[in-house]
Amino acid sequence: MHLIIDGFAANRKTLESEDLIYELLDHYPSQIGMTKVEPPRVRKYIGSKPEDWGISGFVLIAESHISIHTFPERRYVNIDIFSCKDFDSEQAIRELKDRFEFTEIKSYLLNRGLEYSHMETADLKAV
Repeated sequence: MHLIIDGFAANRKTLESEDLIYELLDHYPSQIGMTKVEPPRVRKYIGSKPEDWGISGFVLIAESHISIHTFPERRYVNIDIFSCKDFDSEQAIRELKDRFEFTEIKSYLLNRGLEYSHMETADLKAV
């Protein structure tokens, strides 16, 4: 599954905080039944224009990854949860909407690679 979230009119204070993004990425995988492989990586990015900056964070999970990119000046955030394991995407959307306090959302759910988890070892050798 690949859940893509674009959140608009988000809480600017949250979008500006490396600590809050780190904390979210550090704890969220276990909340949705995933396995964190290593600590999150979170960095502030400053672009060539004053309004072109934000926080980017990534956590590697055994099932794939979760990434967050914030744009405080635009009060915008994009979030990807990519997993070869099923998770409750509607619940994830609600939780992340509450966490970032965005008032408008666009989300997309792609079912990717889920058949892989059901294949037998013999089937994999034939591919």
